[in-house]
Amino acid sequence: MITLHEAFEQGSADVKAAIQAFGASHQSTEPESECPPPEPDWKTAEKHFTQLTEVIMGAAIPHRPDRTSIVRRAEHEAIAFLLAVTQQTNFRCPICVMRHRSPQ
Repeated sequence: MITLHEAFEQGSADVKAAIQAFGASHQSTEPESECPPPEPDWKTAEKHFTQLTEVIMGAAIPHRPDRTSIVRRAEHEAIAFLLAVTQQTNFRCPICVMRHRSPQ
């Protein structure tokens, strides 16, 4: 499965901007007393991108029954999702939102 970093490295300028925005929605838990804004928590963003891709993959109805095509399609759909929501000013990661709504 493609990683968020690989998608960034291989992506267009729009894809890179969408990935940056997705990363920014995962702020580090470092103390807020620092002058510059906290760095994105890329480890969590990467994990949530993988989970988002897996959710999409589970919902995918493949044209061909082989796993490679299902994974590739889900990867493309996950990146398309990031591109679609990158312009939303109030975007929150859907994985984060699901975790906050789930009873702990």
